[in-house]
Amino acid sequence: MSTHIAVLTGAGISTSAGIPDFRGPDGVWTKHPDQMQVYDIEAFLHSKAAREYSWRWQKESPVWKAQPGIAHKALAKLEEAGMLSLLATQNFDALHEKAGNSPDVIVNLHGTIGSSHCMTCAAPYRTSDIMDQLDQVSDPHCRRKLHYQGDLPCNGLIKTDVVYFGEALPEGAMEKSLRLSTQADQLWVIGSTLEVFPAASIVPAAAQAGVPITIMNMGRTRYDRLAKRLIREPIQDALPKLVEETIASEQAA
Repeated sequence: MSTHIAVLTGAGISTSAGIPDFRGPDGVWTKHPDQMQVYDIEAFLHSKAAREYSWRWQKESPVWKAQPGIAHKALAKLEEAGMLSLLATQNFDALHEKAGNSPDVIVNLHGTIGSSHCMTCAAPYRTSDIMDQLDQVSDPHCRRKLHYQGDLPCNGLIKTDVVYFGEALPEGAMEKSLRLSTQADQLWVIGSTLEVFPAASIVPAAAQAGVPITIMNMGRTRYDRLAKRLIREPIQDALPKLVEETIASEQAA
C-alpha cells in the first residue's frame, strides 16, 4: 500500500515561480496597503469603479500571468506516483492546476483565480474568457439567459472564485483538508509561515493525530516546534529533491 502524503502550500512555493507574496516584508499589501481593496467584497458589490479596478488589477497582476515552477511540477510528479492524497493551498494563483495536479487532490482554501462565477445565479465562467474581453467589457455581468424570465439575461455580477475579504472560505474546504491531513501518513508544509487561519490549524490537527510533519520554509513558522523535519533550503531546490527521494524510497520498499 502506497504512502499517503498530504501537502499544504503557501506563498513561498509561488514566489519561487516569480509571484510576489502579499504579506511578507516585501509583499504587495505590505508596500501598498491600498491594494487590499482589490479583494474587498463590500467595495466590489457596491462600486462599479472598484469592480473595474479589481478586474484590471487582477488581469495585469503577476498572479494571472505566472506559470508553474519546478516546485509546482514536483508535486504533480508526486501525484503521478500515487502518493499525494491532498494538496491544500492558501494560494489562489491556479498554478497547481496549471502544473498538472488534479481537482481530486487540490483544495483551494482561499479560492482560485482560474474560475469565476455569477454572484446571483452561480453560473460558472472561465476567468480566461473574461480577461480576453476585459478591454471591451470592463465590469462583467452574467449573460446566462433565464428561461423563467423570458430569456432575459441574468445580469448578476461576475467575480473570480478568489475568496475576497469579508467572504467565507469555500464550503467544505477546511473540513476536507482536516480530514485528509489527519488520515495521511505524512504532512508536508511548503512555503507557509502558518500565520493565516483557519488554514494554519491543519498543522496542529495533524500533529495531534500523530502524523509526522515536514515544514519547508526559508523563515521560521508558527508551528516549527511540531515538525519532525525542518527544511530551510530554497523551495525550488529542496522540494523536487524531496519528491525524488520520497518516490525512490517508496519504490524500493
